[in-house]
Amino acid sequence: MPVPAHRLVGGPVPAFNLQNQFGETISAAGLGQGRHFLVFYPFAFSRVCTAELAVLERLRPELEEAGVGIHAVSVDHKFALRAYAAEQGIGFDLLADFWPHGAVARAFDCFDETQGRALRSTFLVAGGRVLHHFASDVGEARREQDYRAAVVQFPA
Repeated sequence: MPVPAHRLVGGPVPAFNLQNQFGETISAAGLGQGRHFLVFYPFAFSRVCTAELAVLERLRPELEEAGVGIHAVSVDHKFALRAYAAEQGIGFDLLADFWPHGAVARAFDCFDETQGRALRSTFLVAGGRVLHHFASDVGEARREQDYRAAVVQFPA
């Protein structure tokens, strides 16, 4: 099912400062000019999220070769994300949108107010702008080919 255009595409990346699983602060401004996927997902340690992030970890060398970084964002605490990354062998940033709860997901219009979680939404950003967006339903993983297509469609 095609994903409708997202209101942020073409506009500035919403400002954010989040801690990764090691307590390091990652900010929108700190992403610089390079391309990055901001991958919002509901929860660490859940079945579909774990499968999705495993695919991203497998794709990571290919994406890095293309000059694209990965930053996955959930409402989990940084300490939970550290344990999750270690258990799953994840080598990219897991960002904690823990407090204020879901504030960054809200800024990106991908927060489920009823369930208190991020929705499955991916943004390709570069140079402070949102270049592309794709998403899937909460119970459905995003497609690997959508990441590859975005990298090709929006070259460095």
